[in-house]
Amino acid sequence: MEVSESFIGRIHSSFSGDGIHFATPVSSLRTSEIDLVRGVLQMLQGLSSYLFYWDDNGHCFHVKSGIYLTHLSQTSLYGVLDQFIYTATCLQLVEIVVNKIEKPKSLPPPTLRAFACSVSTWLRRIRDISLKEEAKINSSDGKTTPTLLGLSSSLSSLCSGAEYLFQIVHGAIPQFYFELDHCISAAEIAIHIINHLYAKLNEVCLVQGGEEDAYRMLLYILLGSLLPYIEGLDSWLFEGTLDDPFEEIFFYANKEVAIDKAEFWEKSYLPRSAMSQKLQVLDFASDFLPSTKEKRNLTGGESISLSGVAKEKESNKIDTAKAIISAGKSLQLIRHAPMTSLLTAPAGSLESETRIAGLTLSEVFCVSLAALIGHGDHISDYLWKDNKLVSSFCSVEEIQKLEEIDGILFAKISSNKAWHKLLVDSLAQKRGTSSGYTQRGPLNSLIIKGKKLTSDGTDELPKFITFCPENPAITVCLKFLHEKRDAWSALNISQNFHLPPLNDEGLRQAIFGENCGPGLAQNNTDYTSGFQFGEIERLRFEEDREMLNVLLPFPTLLPLFREDMHMSEVLPFQNNSTLPSRILSWIHSTEPKSTPLPAVILQECLISYIKKQTDHIGKNMLSKLLHDWRLLVELGVLRAIYLLGSGDLLQHFLTVIFTKLDKGESLDDDFELNTILQESIRNSADNVLLSTPDSLVVSITKNPGSREDDQHNMSMSVSTPSKARSQSCGMDVLDSIKFSYKIAWPLELIANLEAMKKYNQVMIFLLKVKRAKFVLDKARRWMWKDRGTTTTIRKRHWLLEQKLLHFVDAFHQYVMDRVYHNAWRELCEHIAVAGTLDEAIEVHESYLSSIQRQCFVVPDKLWGLIASRINSILGLALDFYSVQQNLSSGGAISAIKAKCDKEVDRIEKQFDDCMAFLLRILSVKLNVGQFPHLAALVTRINYNYFYMSNSGSLTAPGSRTLRST
Repeated sequence: MEVSESFIGRIHSSFSGDGIHFATPVSSLRTSEIDLVRGVLQMLQGLSSYLFYWDDNGHCFHVKSGIYLTHLSQTSLYGVLDQFIYTATCLQLVEIVVNKIEKPKSLPPPTLRAFACSVSTWLRRIRDISLKEEAKINSSDGKTTPTLLGLSSSLSSLCSGAEYLFQIVHGAIPQFYFELDHCISAAEIAIHIINHLYAKLNEVCLVQGGEEDAYRMLLYILLGSLLPYIEGLDSWLFEGTLDDPFEEIFFYANKEVAIDKAEFWEKSYLPRSAMSQKLQVLDFASDFLPSTKEKRNLTGGESISLSGVAKEKESNKIDTAKAIISAGKSLQLIRHAPMTSLLTAPAGSLESETRIAGLTLSEVFCVSLAALIGHGDHISDYLWKDNKLVSSFCSVEEIQKLEEIDGILFAKISSNKAWHKLLVDSLAQKRGTSSGYTQRGPLNSLIIKGKKLTSDGTDELPKFITFCPENPAITVCLKFLHEKRDAWSALNISQNFHLPPLNDEGLRQAIFGENCGPGLAQNNTDYTSGFQFGEIERLRFEEDREMLNVLLPFPTLLPLFREDMHMSEVLPFQNNSTLPSRILSWIHSTEPKSTPLPAVILQECLISYIKKQTDHIGKNMLSKLLHDWRLLVELGVLRAIYLLGSGDLLQHFLTVIFTKLDKGESLDDDFELNTILQESIRNSADNVLLSTPDSLVVSITKNPGSREDDQHNMSMSVSTPSKARSQSCGMDVLDSIKFSYKIAWPLELIANLEAMKKYNQVMIFLLKVKRAKFVLDKARRWMWKDRGTTTTIRKRHWLLEQKLLHFVDAFHQYVMDRVYHNAWRELCEHIAVAGTLDEAIEVHESYLSSIQRQCFVVPDKLWGLIASRINSILGLALDFYSVQQNLSSGGAISAIKAKCDKEVDRIEKQFDDCMAFLLRILSVKLNVGQFPHLAALVTRINYNYFYMSNSGSLTAPGSRTLRST
């Protein structure tokens, strides 16, 4: 039979003679196309063969040199093979990276490990395509012959998917990560991976024919990589526990600050420091996680100057990050703070509502994602309806009913929706796992949900059973155990623990012969009957046998094996595992009907739930503050003390120290001052305000000028007029007094050290007003004793005293109305509508800033000018008191009298100058418009337009015209 000549052979024969000897193809390198097809398919699976092999040095696949096909030229053949070699090389390089991550010397961080697991799963999916193709070829009947060109056409999606997967992995994992001396933290690598996936998903979300697989691949890997991070947020937002051993989350715990410290709220959990310059924070971090530029904003630093939408986005991002940190800290405070009203706790307390529809945050994220991409459904309002958590133990009928909410949700769900089936099955399994329990009974009985199951088969196994830690195979093989009840006895090791009866007659005869004594004549010895054991040993043996049955039920039972079986299909429902695994499998095998932007996915499926949970925690926290911890009561105590609201509480104390100052005595004995203070509190009708008398302590600061408000204090004291007045008894001596009140924890988180410092500043200013009023009242009594003399000079003294007293009384009344009453009313109103502890702190800080501004003790230029004139007038009151004291003690001496008259002239002139300055500044319409409280002050000190007319001109009825400065 003549064999047909090949194409290359005919070319060779066309030359003269016997052809060109060296151009003759080597017959041993000739191969068949079917072998090449099989080799290509095996190469795509990562396997080497005699035709294709992996080069460890070059990190690529190579084809055997010189092979040829009889019907293809070398150029055409290698052109077809090159695309398969490139595809196989991409897949093999991906596998190498995955192996480096999964098998390092130290355990990789969770996000990196989850990324590698997701990539490995998708890699196996791609390679399974070639495996199925190979199985199809091997099982064919030979009627169709596979070709390389046909394989190239059928595996085009595999080739594009392999290349894209390689690009994802290459971009997500920085090359320097595998260096021995890399210093990249887990948080940095996690953000880098998620950012890269986020940016890639943004590029392919607008799918245009043929890119659905790329979107699905990226979505699958992004979802799988996000799960560890979301699980960490879940434990923080729902349990108050920072479960972050690899330090991936964007904030960290400052272990130096304990929960019972005043700085806990500000310093216990802080944003991480700036990321490495090698890694660039991209879109995902800017949409959800706080970037390095925001750390200053989270800690109270300067905000970034932005405009329009960018500024709003920046603000929302910072608010979300702050809310997440605050939520977990609130849960910790609720857990550790003392409970004072357990009986009055609301029914819907935080402890009884710990999950969204009974699901973890990662499970809710997965279900919401499946609903969004599978059917375009938005289910966040359904899972969290009317600001209340949907119970995880509601019936299946209730789960299947969805009503329209704000036009967002849809009507009754069709039961054929994938996400709905997954949700119903998961909630049903959770109910079964939560309500069922497993106990062990003696021998071959199994007690489940209160039913005792024995081998007689009278009872049936329930549908759901809790996880059996001793032998999970029991749960997996429930169906088998139900069908094979006759095998229970054989599977139970305790039933076969006894030794069988032993007939040792032959053994005894061999040893003792025919002449064995009667004591050894016992036949068919059964060691289970208690032979060689006493009664106690036998009972103990029975107890051990029963204990073995409890500890090792059915120890030889093994479940049936099925290839590629997911653990979620075998084991009972596991949080953060079963439902996400099923959703990932669904994404793995189903094409999405919609391809939303990643920003939409995060907002709808994750951030919306985080915001609802933080709001929910904030409301509970506010309830605790107002009811259990009595926030307003404690702030009321501070108001009574530091704003001098309780006139009786410190009356005796103030009278004593003012008297000591009038005598020229110094205030340098803390013990004496505290003794006076405690006596004043005990004798006060308002002593019930303080939990204990020693909770309020007074001290003297040695260097009051070294405080942070030193510049402000200088502005207030620079205009104090009397140079002759002793510094030890002047107004400035009050600056050294400091009151300390021990507020109950955790309320000291609100009234912290900085807040108490502001309270002290306001109190010192009010004490100066109080002292001015005290000395003027005392001077009036002296003047009243000398009322018989009605000279012109005495009338001037009376008029000046009335002007000083009117100013002090008017200013004191202004403080009581604006600071004590109005500011407190605004504080109560704003506290009532606050949503979180952060907002309550902001309200309190705003309250402090308001009373500081209204008392002119803020470090501001305008307020400093006003405060200096007010302090000058208060100092003038003290000077006037000194004049009257001199007149009362030695007024008959003409020299003293003349000196006092000159001092009165100076006081009157300086008072008029200060009033002119104050009225001009306070009456400026711009200032009045910005600060309405200034108008109230002007009305009081300029009563009946005594100093300034309605038109703004300065006049003084009954006295000389005021000169303005």
